[in-house]
Amino acid sequence: MLDPNLIREHPEYVKEGIAKKGANPSLIVDFLSIDNERKILIKEVDGLRHLRRNLSEEIGLKIANGEKPEETRSKVRDIAKEISDKEKLLEEINTRFTNILLSIPNIPFKGVPLGKDEAENIVLGRFGKKRVFSFVPKPHWEISENLGIIDFKRAVKISGPRFYILRGMGAKLERALISWMIDLHTEKHGYKEILPPFLVNRNSMVGTGQLPKFEEDMYKIEGEDLFLDPTAEVPVTNYHSGEIFNESDLPIKYVAFTACFRKEAGAAGKDTRGIIRVHQFNKVEMVKFVKPEESYKELKTLLENAEDVLKELELPYQIKMMCTGDLGFTAAIKYDPEVYMPSQDKYVEISSVSNFEDYQARRANIRYRTKDGELKYVHTLNGSGLAVGRTMAAILENCQQEDGSVYVPNVLQKYVGTDKITKEV
Repeated sequence: MLDPNLIREHPEYVKEGIAKKGANPSLIVDFLSIDNERKILIKEVDGLRHLRRNLSEEIGLKIANGEKPEETRSKVRDIAKEISDKEKLLEEINTRFTNILLSIPNIPFKGVPLGKDEAENIVLGRFGKKRVFSFVPKPHWEISENLGIIDFKRAVKISGPRFYILRGMGAKLERALISWMIDLHTEKHGYKEILPPFLVNRNSMVGTGQLPKFEEDMYKIEGEDLFLDPTAEVPVTNYHSGEIFNESDLPIKYVAFTACFRKEAGAAGKDTRGIIRVHQFNKVEMVKFVKPEESYKELKTLLENAEDVLKELELPYQIKMMCTGDLGFTAAIKYDPEVYMPSQDKYVEISSVSNFEDYQARRANIRYRTKDGELKYVHTLNGSGLAVGRTMAAILENCQQEDGSVYVPNVLQKYVGTDKITKEV
Protein backbone atom coordinates (compact mmCIF):
# COMPACT_ATOMS: atom_id res chain seq x y z
CA MET A 1 0.00 0.00 0.00
CA LEU A 2 1.02 3.60 -0.29
CA ASP A 3 2.45 5.49 2.66
CA PRO A 4 -0.56 7.26 4.27
CA ASN A 5 1.66 10.27 4.98
CA LEU A 6 2.47 10.57 1.27
CA ILE A 7 -1.26 10.80 0.53
CA ARG A 8 -1.83 13.34 3.34
CA GLU A 9 1.09 15.55 2.40
CA HIS A 10 0.97 15.28 -1.41
CA PRO A 11 -2.63 14.41 -2.39
CA GLU A 12 -2.45 16.02 -5.85
CA TYR A 13 0.71 14.09 -6.71
CA VAL A 14 -0.94 10.82 -5.68
CA LYS A 15 -4.15 11.66 -7.59
CA GLU A 16 -2.12 12.31 -10.72
CA GLY A 17 -0.12 9.10 -10.25
CA ILE A 18 -3.05 6.73 -9.79
CA ALA A 19 -4.99 8.43 -12.60
CA LYS A 20 -2.19 7.36 -14.97
CA LYS A 21 -3.14 3.77 -14.12
CA GLY A 22 -6.79 4.45 -14.81
CA ALA A 23 -7.80 4.62 -11.13
CA ASN A 24 -10.35 7.18 -9.98
CA PRO A 25 -8.69 10.12 -8.14
CA SER A 26 -11.80 10.30 -5.94
CA LEU A 27 -10.20 7.43 -3.99
CA ILE A 28 -7.82 10.02 -2.55
CA VAL A 29 -10.70 12.35 -1.66
CA ASP A 30 -12.44 9.46 0.10
CA PHE A 31 -9.26 8.52 1.92
CA LEU A 32 -8.62 12.06 3.17
CA SER A 33 -12.23 12.35 4.33
CA ILE A 34 -12.19 9.10 6.31
CA ASP A 35 -8.69 9.89 7.57
CA ASN A 36 -9.89 13.22 8.98
CA GLU A 37 -12.98 11.57 10.50
CA ARG A 38 -10.71 8.95 12.06
CA LYS A 39 -8.35 11.54 13.54
CA ILE A 40 -11.22 13.49 15.10
CA LEU A 41 -12.73 10.34 16.62
CA ILE A 42 -9.35 9.17 17.99
CA LYS A 43 -8.90 12.57 19.63
CA GLU A 44 -12.39 12.39 21.13
CA VAL A 45 -11.82 8.89 22.51
CA ASP A 46 -8.44 9.89 23.96
CA GLY A 47 -10.06 12.94 25.59
CA LEU A 48 -12.82 10.83 27.14
CA ARG A 49 -10.32 8.29 28.45
CA HIS A 50 -8.33 11.12 30.05
CA LEU A 51 -11.49 12.52 31.64
CA ARG A 52 -12.43 9.05 32.94
CA ARG A 53 -9.01 8.66 34.55
CA ASN A 54 -9.33 12.06 36.27
CA LEU A 55 -12.81 11.25 37.56
CA SER A 56 -11.65 7.84 38.83
CA GLU A 57 -8.91 9.60 40.79
CA GLU A 58 -11.55 12.04 42.09
CA ILE A 59 -13.62 9.11 43.36
CA GLY A 60 -10.64 7.86 45.34
CA LEU A 61 -10.06 11.29 46.89
CA LYS A 62 -13.73 11.64 47.84
CA ILE A 63 -13.73 8.25 49.53
CA ALA A 64 -10.54 9.18 51.39
CA ASN A 65 -12.18 12.43 52.57
CA GLY A 66 -15.35 10.65 53.70
CA GLU A 67 -17.42 12.09 50.83
CA LYS A 68 -19.98 10.19 48.76
CA PRO A 69 -18.75 9.61 45.19
CA GLU A 70 -22.04 8.38 43.66
CA GLU A 71 -22.51 11.38 41.38
CA THR A 72 -18.94 11.06 40.08
CA ARG A 73 -19.38 7.31 39.63
CA SER A 74 -22.48 7.99 37.57
CA LYS A 75 -20.45 10.34 35.37
CA VAL A 76 -17.76 7.68 34.96
CA ARG A 77 -20.40 5.11 33.88
CA ASP A 78 -21.82 7.57 31.35
CA ILE A 79 -18.35 8.32 30.00
CA ALA A 80 -17.53 4.58 29.82
CA LYS A 81 -20.68 4.04 27.74
CA GLU A 82 -19.75 6.93 25.45
CA ILE A 83 -16.22 5.55 25.05
CA SER A 84 -17.60 2.11 24.20
CA ASP A 85 -19.93 3.56 21.56
CA LYS A 86 -17.16 5.65 20.01
CA GLU A 87 -14.72 2.71 20.04
CA LYS A 88 -17.22 0.64 18.06
CA LEU A 89 -17.57 3.49 15.59
CA LEU A 90 -13.78 3.85 15.45
CA GLU A 91 -13.46 0.14 14.67
CA GLU A 92 -15.85 0.57 11.73
CA ILE A 93 -13.96 3.64 10.54
CA ASN A 94 -10.60 1.85 10.84
CA THR A 95 -11.98 -0.93 8.62
CA ARG A 96 -13.12 1.62 6.04
CA PHE A 97 -9.76 3.42 6.32
CA THR A 98 -7.85 0.17 5.65
CA ASN A 99 -10.15 -0.89 2.81
CA ILE A 100 -9.76 2.43 1.02
CA LEU A 101 -5.98 2.35 1.50
CA LEU A 102 -5.85 -1.19 0.09
CA SER A 103 -7.87 -0.11 -2.95
CA ILE A 104 -5.39 2.60 -3.99
CA PRO A 105 -2.91 1.30 -6.61
CA ASN A 106 0.81 1.89 -6.59
CA ILE A 107 2.14 5.03 -8.29
CA PRO A 108 4.08 4.50 -11.54
CA PHE A 109 7.82 5.14 -11.47
CA LYS A 110 8.72 8.44 -13.14
CA GLY A 111 10.34 6.69 -16.12
CA VAL A 112 7.24 4.66 -17.07
CA PRO A 113 5.76 5.80 -20.43
CA LEU A 114 2.24 7.22 -20.44
CA GLY A 115 -0.39 5.11 -22.17
CA LYS A 116 -3.95 3.85 -21.87
CA ASP A 117 -3.53 0.13 -22.59
CA GLU A 118 -1.25 -2.60 -23.94
CA ALA A 119 -1.30 -1.04 -27.41
CA GLU A 120 0.91 1.74 -26.07
CA ASN A 121 3.57 -0.47 -24.49
CA ILE A 122 7.07 0.16 -25.82
CA VAL A 123 9.35 -2.44 -27.41
CA LEU A 124 12.83 -1.76 -26.04
CA GLY A 125 14.67 -4.30 -28.17
CA ARG A 126 14.58 -7.64 -29.98
CA PHE A 127 17.15 -10.33 -29.43
CA GLY A 128 18.09 -13.63 -31.01
CA LYS A 129 17.66 -14.66 -34.61
CA LYS A 130 14.29 -15.76 -35.94
CA ARG A 131 14.55 -19.07 -37.71
CA VAL A 132 13.85 -19.17 -41.43
CA PHE A 133 11.62 -22.21 -42.04
CA SER A 134 11.67 -24.21 -45.27
CA PHE A 135 8.08 -25.25 -44.49
CA VAL A 136 5.01 -23.64 -42.93
CA PRO A 137 5.54 -23.83 -39.13
CA LYS A 138 2.76 -25.51 -37.19
CA PRO A 139 1.25 -24.20 -33.92
CA HIS A 140 2.43 -25.88 -30.73
CA TRP A 141 -0.91 -27.58 -30.05
CA GLU A 142 -0.81 -29.32 -33.42
CA ILE A 143 2.85 -30.32 -33.01
CA SER A 144 2.29 -31.74 -29.52
CA GLU A 145 -0.85 -33.67 -30.44
CA ASN A 146 0.84 -35.15 -33.52
CA LEU A 147 3.75 -36.24 -31.32
CA GLY A 148 1.36 -37.69 -28.72
CA ILE A 149 2.95 -35.72 -25.87
CA ILE A 150 -0.07 -33.59 -24.90
CA ASP A 151 -3.69 -34.67 -24.55
CA PHE A 152 -6.24 -31.86 -24.61
CA LYS A 153 -9.42 -33.92 -25.13
CA ARG A 154 -9.03 -36.14 -22.07
CA ALA A 155 -8.06 -33.13 -19.94
CA VAL A 156 -11.40 -31.54 -20.86
CA LYS A 157 -13.13 -34.79 -19.89
CA ILE A 158 -11.38 -34.82 -16.51
CA SER A 159 -11.31 -31.10 -15.62
CA GLY A 160 -12.93 -28.96 -18.32
CA PRO A 161 -11.72 -26.38 -20.85
CA ARG A 162 -8.30 -24.70 -20.54
CA PHE A 163 -6.60 -27.73 -19.02
CA TYR A 164 -4.17 -30.18 -20.62
CA ILE A 165 -2.39 -33.45 -19.82
CA LEU A 166 1.30 -34.00 -20.57
CA ARG A 167 2.32 -37.50 -21.67
CA GLY A 168 5.68 -39.23 -22.07
CA MET A 169 8.30 -36.81 -23.41
CA GLY A 170 5.88 -33.93 -22.88
CA ALA A 171 5.85 -34.58 -19.14
CA LYS A 172 9.61 -35.16 -19.17
CA LEU A 173 10.29 -31.90 -21.04
CA GLU A 174 8.18 -29.94 -18.56
CA ARG A 175 10.01 -31.54 -15.63
CA ALA A 176 13.35 -30.88 -17.34
CA LEU A 177 12.54 -27.22 -17.86
CA ILE A 178 11.66 -26.76 -14.18
CA SER A 179 14.84 -28.49 -12.98
CA TRP A 180 17.09 -26.68 -15.44
CA MET A 181 15.61 -23.23 -14.68
CA ILE A 182 16.00 -23.79 -10.93
CA ASP A 183 19.59 -24.97 -11.42
CA LEU A 184 20.38 -21.96 -13.63
CA HIS A 185 19.05 -19.45 -11.12
CA THR A 186 20.64 -21.09 -8.08
CA GLU A 187 24.02 -22.02 -9.55
CA LYS A 188 24.62 -19.13 -11.96
CA HIS A 189 22.49 -16.27 -10.61
CA GLY A 190 22.85 -16.84 -6.87
CA TYR A 191 19.24 -17.41 -5.78
CA LYS A 192 18.26 -19.68 -2.90
CA GLU A 193 15.67 -22.30 -3.82
CA ILE A 194 12.57 -22.75 -1.71
CA LEU A 195 9.49 -24.91 -2.31
CA PRO A 196 6.45 -23.18 -0.76
CA PRO A 197 2.87 -24.43 -0.24
CA PHE A 198 0.48 -24.16 -3.17
CA LEU A 199 -2.31 -22.95 -0.85
CA VAL A 200 -2.11 -19.46 0.65
CA ASN A 201 -4.26 -17.60 3.18
CA ARG A 202 -6.07 -14.30 2.81
CA ASN A 203 -3.41 -12.29 4.63
CA SER A 204 -0.79 -13.49 2.15
CA MET A 205 -2.98 -12.57 -0.82
CA VAL A 206 -3.55 -9.11 0.66
CA GLY A 207 0.18 -8.77 1.34
CA THR A 208 1.14 -9.03 -2.33
CA GLY A 209 -1.91 -7.16 -3.64
CA GLN A 210 -4.08 -9.89 -5.20
CA LEU A 211 -6.76 -9.15 -2.60
CA PRO A 212 -9.11 -7.51 -2.12
CA LYS A 213 -9.21 -6.18 -5.70
CA PHE A 214 -8.80 -9.40 -7.72
CA GLU A 215 -10.65 -11.97 -5.61
CA GLU A 216 -12.96 -12.93 -8.49
CA ASP A 217 -9.93 -14.09 -10.51
CA MET A 218 -8.70 -16.44 -7.78
CA TYR A 219 -9.68 -20.00 -6.89
CA LYS A 220 -10.89 -20.12 -3.27
CA ILE A 221 -11.21 -23.25 -1.15
CA GLU A 222 -14.86 -23.59 -0.11
CA GLY A 223 -15.37 -23.40 3.65
CA GLU A 224 -11.80 -22.26 4.31
CA ASP A 225 -10.04 -18.92 4.00
CA LEU A 226 -7.46 -20.41 1.66
CA PHE A 227 -6.76 -19.77 -2.00
CA LEU A 228 -4.96 -21.76 -4.69
CA ASP A 229 -1.66 -20.03 -5.35
CA PRO A 230 -1.92 -17.73 -8.42
CA THR A 231 1.89 -17.30 -8.53
CA ALA A 232 4.89 -18.16 -6.34
CA GLU A 233 5.23 -14.42 -5.75
CA VAL A 234 2.53 -14.74 -3.09
CA PRO A 235 4.01 -17.39 -0.75
CA VAL A 236 7.63 -16.38 -1.37
CA THR A 237 7.10 -12.66 -0.67
CA ASN A 238 5.01 -13.44 2.40
CA TYR A 239 7.67 -15.86 3.63
CA HIS A 240 9.07 -12.82 5.46
CA SER A 241 5.82 -10.99 6.27
CA GLY A 242 5.93 -9.21 9.62
CA GLU A 243 9.70 -9.66 9.85
CA ILE A 244 12.62 -7.25 10.26
CA PHE A 245 15.92 -7.89 8.47
CA ASN A 246 19.30 -6.48 9.35
CA GLU A 247 20.67 -4.20 6.65
CA SER A 248 23.57 -6.60 6.17
CA ASP A 249 21.10 -9.37 5.24
CA LEU A 250 20.04 -7.59 2.05
CA PRO A 251 19.64 -8.31 -0.78
CA ILE A 252 17.83 -11.62 -0.30
CA LYS A 253 17.06 -13.61 -3.47
CA TYR A 254 14.76 -16.63 -3.74
CA VAL A 255 13.68 -18.81 -6.63
CA ALA A 256 10.71 -21.16 -6.40
CA PHE A 257 8.72 -23.51 -8.58
CA THR A 258 4.98 -23.69 -8.01
CA ALA A 259 1.90 -24.74 -9.85
CA CYS A 260 -0.23 -21.64 -10.46
CA PHE A 261 -4.02 -21.44 -10.66
CA ARG A 262 -6.06 -18.66 -12.29
CA LYS A 263 -9.64 -18.39 -13.45
CA GLU A 264 -8.62 -16.17 -16.39
CA ALA A 265 -11.99 -14.47 -15.86
CA GLY A 266 -10.99 -11.47 -17.97
CA ALA A 267 -9.52 -13.53 -20.81
CA ALA A 268 -12.64 -14.87 -22.52
CA GLY A 269 -11.88 -15.62 -26.16
CA LYS A 270 -8.11 -15.00 -25.82
CA ASP A 271 -5.62 -17.77 -26.66
CA THR A 272 -8.28 -20.46 -26.32
CA ARG A 273 -6.17 -23.09 -28.09
CA GLY A 274 -3.00 -24.64 -26.77
CA ILE A 275 -1.20 -24.02 -23.48
CA ILE A 276 -0.67 -20.25 -23.51
CA ARG A 277 -3.63 -19.23 -21.35
CA VAL A 278 -4.86 -22.01 -19.05
CA HIS A 279 -6.26 -22.41 -15.54
CA GLN A 280 -3.32 -24.42 -14.17
CA PHE A 281 0.31 -24.01 -15.17
CA ASN A 282 3.81 -24.33 -13.75
CA LYS A 283 6.10 -21.36 -13.24
CA VAL A 284 9.56 -20.67 -11.87
CA GLU A 285 9.57 -17.36 -10.01
CA MET A 286 12.36 -15.12 -8.73
CA VAL A 287 11.74 -12.80 -5.75
CA LYS A 288 14.09 -10.20 -4.26
CA PHE A 289 14.06 -8.21 -1.01
CA VAL A 290 16.38 -5.22 -1.38
CA LYS A 291 17.30 -1.83 0.06
CA PRO A 292 15.39 1.07 -1.58
CA GLU A 293 18.53 2.72 -2.96
CA GLU A 294 19.51 -0.52 -4.70
CA SER A 295 16.13 -1.63 -6.07
CA TYR A 296 16.50 -0.33 -9.61
CA LYS A 297 19.99 -1.80 -9.97
CA GLU A 298 18.54 -5.10 -8.70
CA LEU A 299 15.64 -4.78 -11.16
CA LYS A 300 18.13 -4.61 -14.03
CA THR A 301 19.85 -7.82 -12.95
CA LEU A 302 16.48 -9.51 -12.36
CA LEU A 303 15.49 -8.77 -15.95
CA GLU A 304 18.87 -10.04 -17.16
CA ASN A 305 18.32 -13.28 -15.22
CA ALA A 306 14.96 -13.83 -16.95
CA GLU A 307 16.52 -13.02 -20.33
CA ASP A 308 19.33 -15.47 -19.65
CA VAL A 309 16.82 -18.35 -19.74
CA LEU A 310 15.71 -17.35 -23.24
CA LYS A 311 19.29 -16.85 -24.41
CA GLU A 312 20.39 -20.27 -23.12
CA LEU A 313 17.44 -21.88 -24.91
CA GLU A 314 18.32 -19.89 -28.06
CA LEU A 315 14.76 -18.58 -28.37
CA PRO A 316 14.21 -15.22 -30.10
CA TYR A 317 12.52 -12.67 -27.85
CA GLN A 318 11.76 -9.02 -27.28
CA ILE A 319 11.52 -6.84 -24.18
CA LYS A 320 8.51 -4.60 -23.67
CA MET A 321 8.19 -1.83 -21.13
CA MET A 322 4.64 -1.55 -19.83
CA CYS A 323 2.95 1.82 -20.13
CA THR A 324 1.06 3.30 -17.17
CA GLY A 325 -2.30 1.91 -18.33
CA ASP A 326 -0.98 -1.67 -18.59
CA LEU A 327 1.29 -1.62 -15.55
CA GLY A 328 -0.97 -3.48 -13.17
CA PHE A 329 -2.24 -2.63 -9.71
CA THR A 330 0.84 -3.19 -7.57
CA ALA A 331 3.89 -2.52 -9.76
CA ALA A 332 5.77 0.76 -10.00
CA ILE A 333 7.48 -0.42 -13.19
CA LYS A 334 7.22 -3.61 -15.23
CA TYR A 335 9.03 -5.22 -18.14
CA ASP A 336 7.65 -8.15 -20.13
CA PRO A 337 10.05 -10.47 -21.96
CA GLU A 338 8.06 -11.90 -24.89
CA VAL A 339 9.08 -15.01 -26.83
CA TYR A 340 8.61 -15.34 -30.59
CA MET A 341 5.97 -17.85 -31.74
CA PRO A 342 6.52 -18.72 -35.44
CA SER A 343 3.04 -20.09 -36.12
CA GLN A 344 1.50 -16.73 -35.21
CA ASP A 345 4.47 -14.61 -36.32
CA LYS A 346 4.20 -12.65 -33.07
CA TYR A 347 5.79 -12.31 -29.67
CA VAL A 348 3.96 -13.72 -26.63
CA GLU A 349 4.51 -12.77 -22.98
CA ILE A 350 6.61 -15.36 -21.19
CA SER A 351 7.65 -13.40 -18.10
CA SER A 352 6.90 -10.25 -16.14
CA VAL A 353 9.65 -8.50 -14.21
CA SER A 354 8.43 -5.91 -11.71
CA ASN A 355 9.60 -3.51 -9.01
CA PHE A 356 6.92 -2.83 -6.41
CA GLU A 357 9.16 -0.48 -4.41
CA ASP A 358 7.76 -0.48 -0.82
CA TYR A 359 4.13 -1.07 -1.86
CA GLN A 360 4.00 -4.80 -1.02
CA ALA A 361 6.36 -4.42 1.94
CA ARG A 362 3.93 -1.99 3.61
CA ARG A 363 1.04 -4.39 3.09
CA ALA A 364 3.02 -7.39 4.36
CA ASN A 365 4.98 -5.34 6.96
CA ILE A 366 8.48 -6.36 5.79
CA ARG A 367 11.20 -4.04 7.09
CA TYR A 368 14.91 -3.83 7.76
CA ARG A 369 16.97 -2.10 10.41
CA THR A 370 19.69 0.21 9.11
CA LYS A 371 23.17 0.40 10.62
CA ASP A 372 21.95 3.50 12.48
CA GLY A 373 19.03 1.58 13.97
CA GLU A 374 16.32 3.16 11.77
CA LEU A 375 13.49 0.92 10.60
CA LYS A 376 12.67 1.12 6.88
CA TYR A 377 10.51 -0.87 4.49
CA VAL A 378 12.33 -3.07 1.98
CA HIS A 379 11.63 -2.91 -1.72
CA THR A 380 10.27 -6.12 -3.25
CA LEU A 381 10.86 -7.29 -6.82
CA ASN A 382 9.73 -10.36 -8.70
CA GLY A 383 10.07 -11.90 -12.11
CA SER A 384 9.08 -15.12 -13.85
CA GLY A 385 12.09 -17.15 -14.80
CA LEU A 386 10.07 -18.45 -16.73
CA ALA A 387 6.46 -19.53 -17.25
CA VAL A 388 7.15 -23.21 -17.97
CA GLY A 389 4.19 -24.07 -20.21
CA ARG A 390 4.78 -21.09 -22.45
CA THR A 391 8.47 -21.96 -22.64
CA MET A 392 7.53 -25.47 -23.76
CA ALA A 393 5.18 -24.04 -26.39
CA ALA A 394 7.97 -21.78 -27.67
CA ILE A 395 10.41 -24.71 -27.87
CA LEU A 396 7.90 -26.86 -29.77
CA GLU A 397 7.30 -24.11 -32.33
CA ASN A 398 10.83 -22.75 -32.74
CA CYS A 399 12.54 -26.17 -32.72
CA GLN A 400 10.06 -28.09 -34.88
CA GLN A 401 11.36 -30.09 -37.84
CA GLU A 402 9.67 -30.74 -41.16
CA ASP A 403 9.16 -34.42 -40.28
CA GLY A 404 7.15 -33.40 -37.16
CA SER A 405 9.90 -34.07 -34.63
CA VAL A 406 11.25 -31.37 -32.28
CA TYR A 407 14.91 -30.60 -31.63
CA VAL A 408 15.74 -30.33 -27.91
CA PRO A 409 17.83 -27.24 -27.00
CA ASN A 410 21.41 -28.12 -25.99
CA VAL A 411 21.04 -27.04 -22.35
CA LEU A 412 18.09 -29.40 -21.85
CA GLN A 413 19.46 -32.51 -23.52
CA LYS A 414 21.13 -33.94 -20.40
CA TYR A 415 17.88 -33.36 -18.45
CA VAL A 416 15.69 -34.94 -21.13
CA GLY A 417 18.14 -37.66 -22.18
CA THR A 418 17.80 -37.06 -25.92
CA ASP A 419 18.38 -34.42 -28.57
CA LYS A 420 15.07 -35.01 -30.40
CA ILE A 421 11.42 -35.62 -29.51
CA THR A 422 9.69 -37.97 -31.93
CA LYS A 423 6.19 -39.36 -32.23
CA GLU A 424 5.02 -41.51 -29.32
CA VAL A 425 2.51 -44.31 -29.50
